Amino acid sequence: MKELTPRKIVKELDKYIVGQTQAKKSVAIALRNRWRRQQVEKPLRDEISPNNIILIGSTGVGKTEISRRLATLVNAPFVKVEASKFTEVGYVGRDVESMVRDLVEVSVKQVKNEKEKTVLGQARTNADERILDCLFPKGDISSMSEEALKRHDRTRTKLRKKLKGGEYEGRVIKINIKASPMPFMQVMGPIGMDDMTGNIQDMLSNVLPRKDKTQRLNVEDAREVFINEEAEKLIDMDDVIKLALNRSEQNGIIFLDEIDKIAGSDSSGGPDVSREGVQRDILPIIEGCTVSTKYGQVKTDHVLFIAAGAFHVSKPSDLIPELQGRFPIRVEMNNLTKADFVKILTKPKNALIIQYIALLNSEGVELKFLKDAIQEIAAIATELNDKMENIGARRLHTVMTSLLEDILFQLPDKKITHVKLDKAMVNEKLSTISEDEDLRRYIL
Repeated sequence: MKELTPRKIVKELDKYIVGQTQAKKSVAIALRNRWRRQQVEKPLRDEISPNNIILIGSTGVGKTEISRRLATLVNAPFVKVEASKFTEVGYVGRDVESMVRDLVEVSVKQVKNEKEKTVLGQARTNADERILDCLFPKGDISSMSEEALKRHDRTRTKLRKKLKGGEYEGRVIKINIKASPMPFMQVMGPIGMDDMTGNIQDMLSNVLPRKDKTQRLNVEDAREVFINEEAEKLIDMDDVIKLALNRSEQNGIIFLDEIDKIAGSDSSGGPDVSREGVQRDILPIIEGCTVSTKYGQVKTDHVLFIAAGAFHVSKPSDLIPELQGRFPIRVEMNNLTKADFVKILTKPKNALIIQYIALLNSEGVELKFLKDAIQEIAAIATELNDKMENIGARRLHTVMTSLLEDILFQLPDKKITHVKLDKAMVNEKLSTISEDEDLRRYIL
């Protein structure tokens, strides 16, 4: 993280996200400030609050993608939640604390995967020994003479060499594996029960005897099962949980989408959920509080919150003042232009054109886009966004699918080896879309 300067963070984000320079700059500074805070001596370190951000912009301009890529860049626990799914206590919906529990679950899984990689070599060795035991049972070693033991070891070494050489991969063996627990039916109330249900299931799985089931698998598949079981035995879960809780508190990122849906005053009375009430429920989590999870207590004081919303109907100032104060940085994201669409189609590592070239290449077809074809696709996408709902870069998915629909359908029955798309072909394929005003079936 020390080498990851704000400038380098923006450069990495540029590989996947086009434009939105100001938003990238803000999140890069917020991320770097977390590292800077950890270099500060205590007790001042605990006083430094994270730079929570509100990203304001239409759908499809890159709000979620920026946050997701940011978390991947620093290998931080990341969870995306929709603010509109949270409700006040007493209404059907999710408890606001569930976002923190989800973050901890992600963190535990992340740390566990990292630990598994470190013990993979030993787990593979142990798995091979178990496969040898299944292929060639040892028998009672205690009653063997010294000479017989030496003979047994020599035979075992030869068999181990053959196993590593892949001679037994297709051999079917009978193995005992742990049966997965039965799904636990939720019979209690909905509020906050997602975590309690998990706790009850864990408790019952420890109390009830765990049954093993016998399966017949070939050696290759059995090895994967044994590797997973052996890795579980080699990992210290207490250490994993301790590290995961710390990582959640210090590096966790929670992306609060659709925050504009809970902004604004409630014009009508009745049984609907109060938007202001939801904001007041979310407020303590963002301010910093202690949340109980099945792994232990988690403090949210230094979790980075990135909120996002289109704010077409409401505006950020419609949020309650206390919540506004917890998001000191606001970034307005730009609507995408034709030039941006051209870059989105070609520049990022995961560009749409690169994806479709790879998809058709799997069928042995070479797909080529000429420059004027790319320009025309971008122009049509821009026109559609202007005529209808502006759904940003997601419009390109609609246009590209419609453009290549016939080709994708005909493969591999029709013997096509090369497809070259120019401006004329794009216009021919997409003329019905651009001319027809009623484009409802093309709306995502």
